[in-house]
Amino acid sequence: MKKTRIAKYGVLILLSFFVFSANFSYSQKKEKQKAKVEIKDSLVNSGLVSGLKWRDIGPAFTSGRIADFAVNPNNHSEFYVAVASGHIWKTTNKGITFEPVFDNYGAYSMGCLAMDPNNSNVVWAGTGENNHQRALGYGNGVYKTVNGGKSWENMGLKDSRQIGMIAIDPRNSNVVYVAAEGSAWGPGGERGLYKTTDGGKNWEKVLDISENTGVNNVIFDPRNPDVLFASSEQRRRHVFTKIGGGPETALYKSEDAGKTWRKLTDGLPKEHMGGMGIAISPQNPDV
Repeated sequence: MKKTRIAKYGVLILLSFFVFSANFSYSQKKEKQKAKVEIKDSLVNSGLVSGLKWRDIGPAFTSGRIADFAVNPNNHSEFYVAVASGHIWKTTNKGITFEPVFDNYGAYSMGCLAMDPNNSNVVWAGTGENNHQRALGYGNGVYKTVNGGKSWENMGLKDSRQIGMIAIDPRNSNVVYVAAEGSAWGPGGERGLYKTTDGGKNWEKVLDISENTGVNNVIFDPRNPDVLFASSEQRRRHVFTKIGGGPETALYKSEDAGKTWRKLTDGLPKEHMGGMGIAISPQNPDV
């Protein structure tokens, strides 16, 4: 009799356990379904995130940098803007509105622009920001448009990474010089001063410094385009530091359209120099 009673109690306890387990499992399932609905609702309910503060997570934490301009000398209402972290923009109404003209060409970071002095529909663009900060984007060479920015063609130097300046010979638009800086993070690549005499089909390196140092500026003497000035910059970017200068930073001059160069040292610091900019006064080209 006693054994029978114990057996009955055991069966009741076992049944209670199964009932409790089933209820618990059902409750958990309902809670999960409810949570899914709440999550789904929260994704479409902007009120849940409207009070949160937004922060910039890339591609660079210092956005909005303008790298260069190219203004139509015959129509000052029209000009192009190269954005260091945002392609190329064009305005035809003095900057009241801008139109993006370089969104589909594989490089978002821009370094420089040069408008053909003989044809304002022809514009050259050097990709890769020419400012060597920590958060800089690299480019994929030199581009050219012949229809006012409607379409662009890559003209080479794809491993130049950063391009500092482009200069077009005013006597012959097929003669173009490109100051290629090379990667800021390591040696090698296409760095130095390059020249084309066929509108970008072929390139010749006319000033070669080293695998660590490129050229960041090139300008003509306005009295004679065979006379050029170029500056080199030795630099190396690391995660938290930048080596901004060295013995290979220098100023050069050519008097034969880039065939030969001599280093200019008179009046310049004897110690290692960092990056420099160069310009010639249009009023007095000797300055």
